[in-house]
Amino acid sequence: MSVRATGAARTELIADTALALLAERGMRGLTHRAVDEAAGLPPGSTSNQARTRQALLEAAVRRQAERENDILTPSELPGPAGDRDSLVTGLALALHRFLAGDDHRDLLLSRYELALEATRRPELRSYYDSSGAQFREPLSALMVAAGSKEPERHTLSLVAWCDGMMFSCVAGSYHAIAPTLDELRAGFRELLRGMLDGDDSATGA
Repeated sequence: MSVRATGAARTELIADTALALLAERGMRGLTHRAVDEAAGLPPGSTSNQARTRQALLEAAVRRQAERENDILTPSELPGPAGDRDSLVTGLALALHRFLAGDDHRDLLLSRYELALEATRRPELRSYYDSSGAQFREPLSALMVAAGSKEPERHTLSLVAWCDGMMFSCVAGSYHAIAPTLDELRAGFRELLRGMLDGDDSATGA
């Protein structure tokens, strides 16, 4: 198992190890003892940092959001004033990073484990949703800047397209296929064109 938090603070190491365990063993494989063993920590270390399973899951969700933010908000992603070509390129680069790296693909697996667990734990649901809001709000602002008249609906469509692409290429029927950067650019370009340039045709103008 490869844990990326070598040399980091113990709390970060524990959270990173929890995510690695989720990707490797699933939710049943995530225990305080397993984190201690995988991280090379003395027995009881994880319990001292996260006394309950809920606390351990919250730490994992928080770290998941931090690491996804590092991938999904690259410097290439334009600010609200960016043009559509820059938006397409930035989105494609961010998604390609997720799909191209093995460690990033593992991060997607831990995301799916946490998302499913949140559907079973109401106390985790609100925590998970608040962490995810940090990605939706900037995307909505970018959609407004790109000319969207219905940014909330278009943001949902954009997020759903990205989620579908990631699931299909990591855990679904296309798991052995990683789209190229150019293919992702083409996909985003087609998606945005359909959403942002389709208003006139939809109204018969």
